[in-house]
Amino acid sequence: MNIFTNTNFQIIQKRKAAYLISAIVILAGIISMVINGGPKYGIDFTGGISLELDFSPVQQGTEPVKIDAIRETMKSMGQSSAEIQRLGKSDSNIFLIKAQTTEKGSQIEEIIGAFKKELPQYTNKPEKEFVRLQQEIGPRVGEELKWQAIKAIFVSLILMIIYIWIRFELTFGVAAIIALFHDVLITLSIFSILGKEISTSIIAALLMIVGYSINDTIVVFDRIREDLRKHHRDSFATVFNTSINKTLSRTIITSGTTIITALSLYIFGGTVIRDFSFAILIGVITGTYSSIFIASPIVVDWFHATKKDHPRFKKLTGHK
Repeated sequence: MNIFTNTNFQIIQKRKAAYLISAIVILAGIISMVINGGPKYGIDFTGGISLELDFSPVQQGTEPVKIDAIRETMKSMGQSSAEIQRLGKSDSNIFLIKAQTTEKGSQIEEIIGAFKKELPQYTNKPEKEFVRLQQEIGPRVGEELKWQAIKAIFVSLILMIIYIWIRFELTFGVAAIIALFHDVLITLSIFSILGKEISTSIIAALLMIVGYSINDTIVVFDRIREDLRKHHRDSFATVFNTSINKTLSRTIITSGTTIITALSLYIFGGTVIRDFSFAILIGVITGTYSSIFIASPIVVDWFHATKKDHPRFKKLTGHK
């Protein structure tokens, strides 16, 4: 199935505009992180407590709970900086509360007790109906998870550059890794700009993005290598443009189906996986973009910076 046939998009000629767009987004993300003191880590990494509570009125006719009442109760517990988020629609009575652990400990039982005392019209019911979910992570465990996540991403990138170096050539490997860093940075930048938290599920999403993006990039590189050998008299820009256009249908179809799946998860999957599916959605779009507009153009720029009879070019084309 081909969506695009006989296309001749001048991708390589537009590479500087693509570089500029990526640089603007990444720079905006870095500025956002600097202003906010770094990425916004979830309690998975910082340690803390997470409560999902149902404040549905016990009796009919009772006014819905106000978020200010929940916030005041948290302040009385010394948790003035706690995050309180309504889950679902605007009339939902289910709230997600995230707070840091204090010197007194997690305070989960104390917080639940405070709500039952201050807001009995919403909490005077069996605890399993009021407390939908509770989670606690210690700060030491959170710090260990953070470094393990960072190591997992870097190890995966190193292994990928070795694989591409062996299969293609070092220049292609470096370009692919730059594109992967680009995809991760774009995703983290958007999360920072939107004020979204980085949790273990987001790290899992980033690793999935890396795997998806490298697969997409390898498909394009494979066609480029083949066309370089067939059309070694043509310019780099011509060969690379031809190769990218040949794989465009496959790239769009594969990415499109994945985007539809991620978008469905984001819309219908519920709040638990919403940020995860959002990260996948951004990552797939960015990975597709980088395979076309970042990875291949970087190789072209590298070859333009070297002579045409460079050993790398001979190795790729089979020239003597």
